[in-house]
Amino acid sequence: MAARVLMAPRRLKPFNRLQVILQHLKTCKHTDSAADVLLQKKGGAGIITLNRPKVLNALSLRMIQQIYPQIKAWEQDPETFLIIIKGTGEKAFCAGGDVRAIADAGKAGDRMTQDYFRDEYTLNNAVGTCKKPYVALIDGITMGGGVGLSVHGHFRVATEKTVFAMPETAIGLFPDVGGGYFLPRLPGKIGYLLALTGFRLKGRDVLKAGIATHFVESEKLPDLEKDLIALKSPSKENIADLLNSYHMQTKIDQEKEFILDEHMEKINSIFAANSMEEIVQKLKQDGSPFAMKQLETINKMSPTSLKLALRQLREGASMSLQDVFTMEYRLSQACMRGHDFYEGVRAVLIDKDQSPRWKPAALEEVSDEFVDNCFKPLGNNDLKL
Repeated sequence: MAARVLMAPRRLKPFNRLQVILQHLKTCKHTDSAADVLLQKKGGAGIITLNRPKVLNALSLRMIQQIYPQIKAWEQDPETFLIIIKGTGEKAFCAGGDVRAIADAGKAGDRMTQDYFRDEYTLNNAVGTCKKPYVALIDGITMGGGVGLSVHGHFRVATEKTVFAMPETAIGLFPDVGGGYFLPRLPGKIGYLLALTGFRLKGRDVLKAGIATHFVESEKLPDLEKDLIALKSPSKENIADLLNSYHMQTKIDQEKEFILDEHMEKINSIFAANSMEEIVQKLKQDGSPFAMKQLETINKMSPTSLKLALRQLREGASMSLQDVFTMEYRLSQACMRGHDFYEGVRAVLIDKDQSPRWKPAALEEVSDEFVDNCFKPLGNNDLKL
């Protein structure tokens, strides 16, 4: 057998990570069906397809690191007029971030617990500040990380299959990805209900709550996408006109009342309280079936997460989107240092016993001093946008 001559590897010059990724994007066609995310250019549209249907298109760090530079490249490209993001499969747009991988990294002391949130919030901010019209087709389950990829963009198209929720308090986290910005800006105190209870909105209710901008039948989305791609040098107004025409033709659940309509007075009164303890007290005093259902849900959530989330929304209501992400990054790192996130992931995703043992176990045991510490700046480690 002939001996193989091993060549010494060429020494690479120091490189700029972003430049290398951009070069990679130019040379790749991104149509490999095994890829977790597909990045394609069709007509005047850049198309992002989340491609992990078996895990409901859960957002991995690798996906985040591919999507961000591509959005930035399309922003600079004079031949790209809009960006479309969608998910593969029948069930989900994106069911959330890859929290199990983050929990594993945290237990191992891996810096992914910093990188994931830093890169995810940087991507969410890129969506929120995108110079090109950004259209998210939120067909199916849209939760957590999937909300961050869609809600800050110009257009969010819901369907009868859309299920929207921010369920983070159930796993010892908080409604991040800019939740501190968009949730308190929803009508009345709807955002506070969604943040603290993980309440699920379905179909047209996602539009009525002010989260989606349009509502289109799921089966019409391929036609809508084709029509968006076919637009010649479209302006934001041209895109809005096309979305409006599809929206107007959709009759599903048109006459149905918004699920929270009859409860809005209660929601606005109860969730305007200044503390979690007061919210719980008001729910008990109300005593209605709706109030008792929310109380039952809140009693299952991480007390620490509930207190962090309430303050996050109250402060975020008057902050810029960028300042919200900086605040949320501080909170994410506090959760990574704590107990409840790992316990929540264990109970909900690993052992699936749905019986998390929170520490502290009661709202009264979560001190103001502890909460204050979670919001403190991280010095050189703060998120810079």
